[in-house]
Amino acid sequence: MFNRSLFYGEGVFETIKWRGETKKLRRHYERLKDSAEFFSIKCPPWEEFINEIKKRAGEEKDIYVKVCLFALGEDPFYEKSSSYMLSVVKRELPSVPDEVSITVSECRRHSRNPLVYHKTTSYLFNILVKRKAMENGFFDAVILNEKGEVTECSSSNIVILRGSRLYTPALDCGLLWGTTLATLYEKMDIAEERLRLPDLLRADAVYLTNSLMDVVPVTNIGGERRDYDKTLLEEMKHILNLENSVLGK
Repeated sequence: MFNRSLFYGEGVFETIKWRGETKKLRRHYERLKDSAEFFSIKCPPWEEFINEIKKRAGEEKDIYVKVCLFALGEDPFYEKSSSYMLSVVKRELPSVPDEVSITVSECRRHSRNPLVYHKTTSYLFNILVKRKAMENGFFDAVILNEKGEVTECSSSNIVILRGSRLYTPALDCGLLWGTTLATLYEKMDIAEERLRLPDLLRADAVYLTNSLMDVVPVTNIGGERRDYDKTLLEEMKHILNLENSVLGK
């Protein structure tokens, strides 16, 4: 059967810190399922999803797991897929930095592009953003939309502290709503807001979140050093650790 993911990038995936069956794992599955439905890709049931991960992971825990849902079907490109292939990759978790430096990407994204709201195998834009940032000596780069509004970094969401309030870029600015951000958004008082670069630069603290790092403070933006709230960082880490604890233990 024709692999539409290979030829057209028609696929979705999830990157997971595997510890076993957790609340966080269910968030990953639901997002995968929602994206598959949006793109008319057949999606496996929960039982198949988790069994394939267990089969690949074996007895290992605290490892990197990527679950790819590939679309299978017919050519030409505009046809809908008729079947799927689930592929699971595992490896050691990457080391997590204590703090990171970021810059602003020259690449812009458009908030009306539907792809940016899903974790698709069409990942070249994110790759370019990350590579360029690293070539310039930064961990990652902030992506602005067509209006100059802050969206996210290449593979992480942004949370800022301003005064006593927490903010994150509004979803409709054009970003992937991460599972880690979703957890913090539910457990803490975080407001969606249309943020611009000056808001980021004037923030009292900036944090990046994703499933592998959990949450990491930004201590340098474009070469300018900055501080962060250590107590707040520990609070967020505690919430995320509970969310990613194995159920029944």
